[in-house]
Amino acid sequence: MTVQIFVASGLHGTAVLAAALDSGCFEDSGRRVLLLCDTTAIPEAAVPVEAMPGFARLRTRFDEVLSWNDAVFPLHPSAWTPRADDVPLWERHLRRAWGLGDEEVELALESPHTAPAQAVAQIFTGGPVTVYADGLTGYGPTGGKVPPLIGTRVRQLLHPDLLPGLAPLLLGESDAVARPLPAPALLKVYGELASEAPESEAPQGAALLLLSGPGALPAAEEAELHLRMVRGTAALGHTHLVLQPHPGGPAPATRDLRAEAARLGVELTVQDPGAPVLAEVLHERLRPALVVGTFSTALLTAALYYGLPVARAGTGTLLERLTPYEHPARIPVTVVDALLPDLADPAAVADRPVLTEASVAGALGGLLPAVAFAMQPRVRPDLRPAAERYLSTRLNARTWRYFKRRRLGSLALPGVVPARLAFVRRNAALRRLARRARALKRR
Repeated sequence: MTVQIFVASGLHGTAVLAAALDSGCFEDSGRRVLLLCDTTAIPEAAVPVEAMPGFARLRTRFDEVLSWNDAVFPLHPSAWTPRADDVPLWERHLRRAWGLGDEEVELALESPHTAPAQAVAQIFTGGPVTVYADGLTGYGPTGGKVPPLIGTRVRQLLHPDLLPGLAPLLLGESDAVARPLPAPALLKVYGELASEAPESEAPQGAALLLLSGPGALPAAEEAELHLRMVRGTAALGHTHLVLQPHPGGPAPATRDLRAEAARLGVELTVQDPGAPVLAEVLHERLRPALVVGTFSTALLTAALYYGLPVARAGTGTLLERLTPYEHPARIPVTVVDALLPDLADPAAVADRPVLTEASVAGALGGLLPAVAFAMQPRVRPDLRPAAERYLSTRLNARTWRYFKRRRLGSLALPGVVPARLAFVRRNAALRRLARRARALKRR
């Protein structure tokens, strides 16, 4: 008998796993375990996933639900991986605690380069691994080098098909097969969650404002961005706004937002952070007249799966301020900025551009590999030729926003090196000499 362990850090990841199981992405097994891992800064203060509306419907796909936080308490799951010498002890302990016996363990993990996923994969060695992406980050590079003992076990990468015609770059350095999840399966799961969600006070057709997770911007700038979203949406003629806090973030300070909405003569409804629901549930229940956000995956699901009008806000500021350059939000911000209309441009919002394979390829086909290489050159050195082609031919006043001069210079990429000195970039000996000179200068 094979035991399948599905690791999820939130309700959205659990929903993606449920859709994958419904689609037959996993073979039948004797036992399916959902292992919940709360990676928020203070897990004790967050709403548990199992207490969120609709979780009971998703839970029916699994034989058992366990907690990784309880297993490693008092350690925080985002900051701990087992020492190599302790791995056998942890495996024996967890097999006994969870009643796994000597059965083979198959794993389904989210981010294979982060501590929770790596810890589970290091403890349960030998079995096959499936990685799943639940959002736009799957179209970016792996956030770091995955240990060979984990990377060589990855068999497939499951992902929602959010960018028609584009394959995800996550785990592109391995032999994992990318497998898109059918939209009907995801919509079915979102419909189940919507049927269990509490009634919203907002009317049908209200505009939906999606707040991003904390940490992308300083608190003051984040508050100003939210105010701009309220002003911009009201300027388009919407009279009722629904504010959707980020599920993994703290409750937003809404006093200034309510005051601004009152000044503009519009109603503002704030979703209860104590009973968080997915944005897709609101797409299903409210059918918003407009969905506004910064880099939320729900912007793409609104446009592709529900046919709703969408607009972006604040992406230019985020592209400029995100640090370090390899920040995991960079790819989602880049996708949203390149594809969706700006809230400050009413004509573009009214046009409601359709996301087709041609439009997605034209906007992102060369851009994403270039940004991915600049983010993780050591993980994806194979993307250098694609990055050089894009930067040599497509770099202009509009596309410069996706790159940093210092970053391009450090990687010897086109854009900061004069054309007459382009041969320097291709000469390994000269690059080594330059590195030595810089090292001597620092000394």
